[in-house]
Amino acid sequence: MDIRSMYLNELEQYVKEKGQPAFRAKQLYSWLHEKHVATVDEMTNLPNAFREAIREDLITIEEEIRQTSNKDGTIKFLFKLNDGQMIESVFMKYSYGNSICISSQVGCRMGCRFCASTIGGLIRNLTASEMLEQIYAAMRITGERISNVVVMGTGEPLDNYDNLIRFIKILSDEKGYNISQRNITVSSCGLVDKIYDLAKENLTITFALSLHAPTDEERKELMPIANKYSIEEVLNACKAYFNETGRRLTFEYSLVKDKNDSKEHAVKLARLLKGINCHVNLIPINPIAERNYKTSDNDSVEKFKLLLEKNSINVTIRRSVGSDIDAACGQLRRRYSDNN
Repeated sequence: MDIRSMYLNELEQYVKEKGQPAFRAKQLYSWLHEKHVATVDEMTNLPNAFREAIREDLITIEEEIRQTSNKDGTIKFLFKLNDGQMIESVFMKYSYGNSICISSQVGCRMGCRFCASTIGGLIRNLTASEMLEQIYAAMRITGERISNVVVMGTGEPLDNYDNLIRFIKILSDEKGYNISQRNITVSSCGLVDKIYDLAKENLTITFALSLHAPTDEERKELMPIANKYSIEEVLNACKAYFNETGRRLTFEYSLVKDKNDSKEHAVKLARLLKGINCHVNLIPINPIAERNYKTSDNDSVEKFKLLLEKNSINVTIRRSVGSDIDAACGQLRRRYSDNN
């Protein structure tokens, strides 16, 4: 059992099986998702016997390492799961509120060349509660509310589809944390079938596609998933998502020096995205030791942005945060594993 992963109606059945009145389910749900408690001992309005009966069914995560940036206050967490596996989360401060980037899997099997998360492959999926707990634990530790959630850490969210949907619905439930789905972003490298499924879920989240190259051949060099799905197939799925949800698409484009950051790349990208209701998020990569990729210089990044803007593409450059800590996905977890 994992009570933090349960919908309210499932908790109602759970408390009934424990011999408790139905209203206990709402009390329990509130402790889990409004107050974000870490232990049953904090659930003060529940009978002691009931608390003992549910103790083993409350899954929490533990802070193993915390790195805080001296430059911008970004916090990188390494959390330990119940089975000893490690995951990363990043807490970031912005003018519009606090944001957190969470992981959806332990490891990843997508194999993107510039990402430390994929080194070592996929170990397992995270449960809905393990995704929720990254948010709740960060709030318990920092004492600050989180208003924006990005599922863009370690793992491919759509490769953990059922747990992802459960996580989104619980997180946005008005009887729980009640975050607006519009403040949740899910990033994918492009699992086409799952994008079509996501479009039918009746959600209002932001969908972000990791594009990273304007042609199939160049994308294949950076992202093995491109060998399965062409850019045309992926963009068709993205357009279907927009048509179904009305939600503007985001395209993530990680800039790698001398690989995908030239004027020609910008022109091709603008041509590719012409007529699509979208926003392009340019991301100068965080280099990792295991790969020989370098981040684009500031001049190249600015020129790339200007070329897209001249072609009427809405574009921003992601603010670099946590550059003085292990900011890139998978870096801290990998360094910890190597040293333990």
